[in-house]
Amino acid sequence: MKIFVPPIKSQGIKTKLVPWIKEVIPKKINGTWIEPFMGTGVVAFNVRPNQAILADTNPHLINFYNEIKHDIINPNIVKHYLEEEGDKLLNIEGYYYEVRKRFNDFHNPLDFLFINRAGFNGMIRFNRKGGHNVPFCKKPNRFAKSYITKIVNQVDNIQKIIQNSDYTFIKQNFEQTIAMANNEDVIYCDPPYIDRYVDYYNGWNEDDENNLKMLLSQFAGKFILSTWHSNKYRENEYLKTIWKKFNLLTKEHFYHLGGSENNRNSMLEALILNHQPPKIENKIVKTQKLFENLLYMPTSNKSLERTSIC
Repeated sequence: MKIFVPPIKSQGIKTKLVPWIKEVIPKKINGTWIEPFMGTGVVAFNVRPNQAILADTNPHLINFYNEIKHDIINPNIVKHYLEEEGDKLLNIEGYYYEVRKRFNDFHNPLDFLFINRAGFNGMIRFNRKGGHNVPFCKKPNRFAKSYITKIVNQVDNIQKIIQNSDYTFIKQNFEQTIAMANNEDVIYCDPPYIDRYVDYYNGWNEDDENNLKMLLSQFAGKFILSTWHSNKYRENEYLKTIWKKFNLLTKEHFYHLGGSENNRNSMLEALILNHQPPKIENKIVKTQKLFENLLYMPTSNKSLERTSIC
């Protein structure tokens, strides 16, 4: 299965999990595919629905993809930009921070792409004043010719997907986005993993998690929600409380943040659903039952999926 990788990276990107997520999507989507937490857009770009509403509170993600949609940003423009800026990064000490400051002042989507691909671990993180504050990845030759070609091809692929479908990119919160859905639509939610990630544009807490659960509980259509289940250190306690009435699927996923073996981890990913997915009904278990029988034993590294960002 060919996976289309978006040009924007982030921690927690679902690239390696896309085939699994696609397994549980209804065979036919009669309405609109709706994502209240678009993020990088990797799931929608691989599901490739005919019609989609992709929303996020991060205006820079929305601006970037809207400019691709309207051909303000295209592969040729990206190639020319990254060649020029990559040379400066290689030859001017501290140039990454010049671009980061320029982005924080003027919010140019191409500068957003630059600092996203040259920043540490592909993080998307902002301070309370809305300023991007991710440090440099410490690779002055980051934009080598082969790497630029890779990014340009990603932009080309995603632009073709967007322009051949009816996609709406909109900046708004998840409450507003879910309110737009009707019974024929499918909602896919990838909210920040509660108690794990801190780089979401507006943060995420227990009140947000409860509010999301309430809105999805009232939705008469089908929804799928990504979250984490457990790792070798702890469990996601919210699965036993907030989400306990829904169906749950799990999959072991291997990821690493940085080059050290100590930073390489195995985690049990979870999908929460309010319906029985096609093909894999026999794999559905109730949340509480799974936790009662859970003995988490990571498998060998060879059998786990690997995701490297930086």
